[in-house]
Amino acid sequence: MLAISGKGNALSDIEEWQQRRHDELAGPDSWLGMLGLFWLEPGRNAVGHAADAVVHLPSGPAHLGDLLWEQGRVFWQPAEGVRLELETDRAGKPSSVDHENLSFFIVDRDNRLAARLRDRNWASSKPFAGLEYFPDDPAWCIEAAWQALTPPLALEVPNVAGDLKTVLVCHQAVFEVGGESVTLLPMSVTNDEVFFVFRDRTSGKESYGAGRFLKATAAVNGKITLNFNFAYNPPCAFTPFATCPLPPPENWLPFPVPAGEKQPLGKP
Repeated sequence: MLAISGKGNALSDIEEWQQRRHDELAGPDSWLGMLGLFWLEPGRNAVGHAADAVVHLPSGPAHLGDLLWEQGRVFWQPAEGVRLELETDRAGKPSSVDHENLSFFIVDRDNRLAARLRDRNWASSKPFAGLEYFPDDPAWCIEAAWQALTPPLALEVPNVAGDLKTVLVCHQAVFEVGGESVTLLPMSVTNDEVFFVFRDRTSGKESYGAGRFLKATAAVNGKITLNFNFAYNPPCAFTPFATCPLPPPENWLPFPVPAGEKQPLGKP
């Protein structure tokens, strides 16, 4: 998927990022083309149009093949063809299996595996309506202090499926809005990027109810830039077949953040 990160503050950077967001969501591999999420069991998982198939296809042969989950590895055994090992999305881009307009791949959620199915021709029947944004506001490009947490905080992060994942948080971003000191806890940190999930007083009104995502470049000299103009909707804003993390209560901001993406078009 497209890496979304606000590295600049100029209007041209915002416009370029918004165009890339549009192109990604309007493309054949968009979240809008998802048809299902099918949880797998160890052993054989049938794939096809048959009613009892674990991965049920809306069209095609009754038995297209089998997904074989064996000792932590996943193989695709087509009804006619050679067995092939599949990479999950744990380490990056997963392997995909294509049949006509349909495509599926394997997602790994803390050693729970599922096949995610998409229709790559989805836009022919329901073209992408586009995205709306709050006006770009330089005031929402905020330099925050990047403070170490000693000891680290073990944070229970829920997702839209109701599962909890423990995230070890070693830093927090601390900044002021309207004279009030607030913090954001990162959900993941790499050498290049910091990922946040947050809610604010626009959530469920102007912006998506379950919250939004924000990526920032890595902190430098104890400072990190939070450019909320690059805040964006999670995949679960566009499909029920995503497993998005939800913002923990610590990341519920007590004020509106009128910056970044608004509620997706067509959503109540």
